[in-house]
Amino acid sequence: MAAGLKTVILLSFVLAVGFLMIILSCALWSNWLPLLVALTFVVAPLPNALFAHCGGDDFSTDIGESSGPVDLGRFITAIIVVTGFALPLILAHSEIIHPGASVMSIIGGGLVYGTILAYSAAFKQDDDSEF
Repeated sequence: MAAGLKTVILLSFVLAVGFLMIILSCALWSNWLPLLVALTFVVAPLPNALFAHCGGDDFSTDIGESSGPVDLGRFITAIIVVTGFALPLILAHSEIIHPGASVMSIIGGGLVYGTILAYSAAFKQDDDSEF
C-alpha cells in the first residue's frame, strides 16, 4: 500500500514538472505553439490502449504472436510520439519558436509521456487471474 502511494506521488510530481516545462517554454518566449506538444503526448497512449484488447486469442501460447489491430495501435502511437518530438524541432528550425522553447517542450513532453507509460506499467492489471 505504501509503495503504491509513493509511486503515485512520484509520478504526479514528474508529471507536474513536465507540464511546467511545457508551459514555461510557452510563457517565457510569449509563443503558445509549444503547447501542442502537451496535446500530442497526452493523446499518444490512446491508440495503444484502445487496440490493446483487440484480436487477442485466448488459446495462443506464443508470446511474440500479435494481431493486426494491436500492431496498428502501436504504429499509430509511434507516429504520434515521433510527431511530439519532431514538431518543436520543426518549429524551431523554421524560426517560429525559440530554440530554447523547443528544448524545454521536448524535455517536458518526454517527462509527460514517460509518466503516462510508467503509470500504466506500474498499475497494470493482469487479465490472467486464476479461479
